[in-house]
Amino acid sequence: MARPTRCRQICTEPAYDSFRPEGFPAGGEVVMMLDEYEAVRLIDLERRTHEQCAAQMGISRTTVTEIYESARHKLADSVVNGKRLLIAGGHYRLCDGKAPSCCSRKCQKADSSVKNTLFQGKEAAQMRIAVTFENGTIFQHFGHTEQFKLYDVQDGKVVNTQIVNTNGQGHGALSGFLAQAQAEVLICGGIGGGAQAALSEAGIRLCGGVTGSADEAVAAYLSGTLAYNPDVHCDHHGHSHGAHSCGENKNGCAGNEGGCHH
Repeated sequence: MARPTRCRQICTEPAYDSFRPEGFPAGGEVVMMLDEYEAVRLIDLERRTHEQCAAQMGISRTTVTEIYESARHKLADSVVNGKRLLIAGGHYRLCDGKAPSCCSRKCQKADSSVKNTLFQGKEAAQMRIAVTFENGTIFQHFGHTEQFKLYDVQDGKVVNTQIVNTNGQGHGALSGFLAQAQAEVLICGGIGGGAQAALSEAGIRLCGGVTGSADEAVAAYLSGTLAYNPDVHCDHHGHSHGAHSCGENKNGCAGNEGGCHH
């Protein structure tokens, strides 16, 4: 069975939804979906990267590239062959103005706690690392994470950190939370298969099964020496992994193996 299409977030519907050659009848018609329009608007008009566009629309960078290339082909077909261009349809949802990554401050609702405290400063950094966080250490149950610590990295060095609250969101919603936070890497303890799939779709690299100090884990990641468990799995029912267990007792999944390299 094919995986259902992920709903794409767009900031606003286009003010103009139809374009045609002037002075003579159009030689056909091209239909551009609203998510394709949004990709062109963000990348070509606002000069955002594919990564930033993916975070804004709540989809993976691979998906952004696919819909952007489709949109550009349709634009070329319309301009070169004199076809009428319609902008309509697609699998999308309108931004409610509350998302921290909202493309336009004009469409944000008045929420100073969001605007002033969440996800600041990513524009100046080359990479953002998120760590499940509790009292300076890596929290061991991704689905119950109450805080993430975000590390902005430039030229291989941490230039800014911030601790953000998840406001009670759990499990699958946390992947969207991280996408909105523009995180590119997640370091955590135990994490379930569904959350791993959601992170992969969002284009977020996962280093799971990590324990200890959050700051030390990020330093190890940046040096290419972070030990992690590529087969980590954890859910709220509790699973045994060697001599360790994970579940409601917040113990980590077993055995950090391998190394996470970027």
